[in-house]
Amino acid sequence: MSKPERIQGVRGMNDVLPADEALWSRFEAAVASCMRAYGYQRIRTPIVEHTRLFVRGIGEVTDIVEKEMYSFTDSLNGEQLTLRPESTAGVVRSVIEHNLLYDGPKRLWYTGPMFRHERPQKGRYRQFHQVGAEAMGMAGPDADAEVILLCQRLWDDLGLTGVKLEINTLGQADERRAHRAALIAHFEANIDVLDEEARRRLHSNPLRILDTKNPAMQAVAESAPRLIDFLGEASLAHFEGLQALLRAQNIPARINPRLVRGLDYYNLSVFEWVADGLTLCGGGRYDPLIEMLGGRPAPACGFGIGVERVLERMRAQAVDLDTSGCDVYIVHQGEGVLAAAFQAAERLRDAGLDVILHGGGGGFKSQFKRADASGAFAAVVLGEDEVRAGQATVKWLREAAAAPGEGRQQRVDLDALAAVITDALVAGDDPV
Repeated sequence: MSKPERIQGVRGMNDVLPADEALWSRFEAAVASCMRAYGYQRIRTPIVEHTRLFVRGIGEVTDIVEKEMYSFTDSLNGEQLTLRPESTAGVVRSVIEHNLLYDGPKRLWYTGPMFRHERPQKGRYRQFHQVGAEAMGMAGPDADAEVILLCQRLWDDLGLTGVKLEINTLGQADERRAHRAALIAHFEANIDVLDEEARRRLHSNPLRILDTKNPAMQAVAESAPRLIDFLGEASLAHFEGLQALLRAQNIPARINPRLVRGLDYYNLSVFEWVADGLTLCGGGRYDPLIEMLGGRPAPACGFGIGVERVLERMRAQAVDLDTSGCDVYIVHQGEGVLAAAFQAAERLRDAGLDVILHGGGGGFKSQFKRADASGAFAAVVLGEDEVRAGQATVKWLREAAAAPGEGRQQRVDLDALAAVITDALVAGDDPV
């Protein structure tokens, strides 16, 4: 009989292994703490949505909708469905469907996997994770400033440096229309310089040409008419208000007139947090989107963080991680000992301790090797002698963990085991 074929994971959809868990946990804890500090409530939306949600919300002529979405027909009912490529549209759909704005503005946040059929590369995968925040029902630049400050606090909490803020304004629809006409005229006058992609977008989405990565087109993009020169008084006031609030909080921001973002729903302020040429976070204001998706008009702004990119930054900067292991590793051997080991483990867990009960057999020597490798604070040893006496031997695995005068190990009554280990943990919180 032939050996079964080994099945590999889907390209660009990666496993997160236990060795990376400390990094993910550090990031997720910082995110949850920041969201709580600013009054954001978590919302969870489905991974699968109707395809038309993203076509209407993101924009039909965007790269995401045209090239990158995982879309399929539900074989049971013929519905056109898509694995979410981003979460803002889904959150807005949920807000509309459940009438969440009926009693006033909402601050919402989310995290989870997104899906785009891109060429896998460092920090960019086909299944990737995003953290996002959405401030809905607030029209002023104070909401824009708040979501930016939230990001800054997150970078600070994570100990990240070199993350720089870029901002721009996209104005309102009528202002963009006038600018669009000027852009088309500019690019038509330089048609010979445009690549195939830019020519295709010339009349459908000329704003995206400004974001070209083609070196041959940089000069023509740089010399293109600037949207800011087409803005009216209200749009300029919003942008000036945002800048004033950022200055007041000592948040430096570079105005990047070519910053347009890749989604059609943005208006007024847009921003990106960039480190070494890589965008870690992007967002802005998207006042038209709620009405575009069938809701009553309401202002909104927010951001999305590329989790994998931030984790790469954390690795590069050697962010401090909690790599401590469990509190207790239970070593056991002998006739009738296993039941007592299970009971001891559950009592220790009842006391709030993290416990690994050795499994897989082996003598004391091999078990102690596993105990040392686990990072445990203490090993609890149960043999036949200990069980008969109603006791356990505690072997302290970290320097300074032993009680005064007790040395590296001690005999403890089972009834007192939890208290002894807890006291040692409290007294030697950082025993190494």
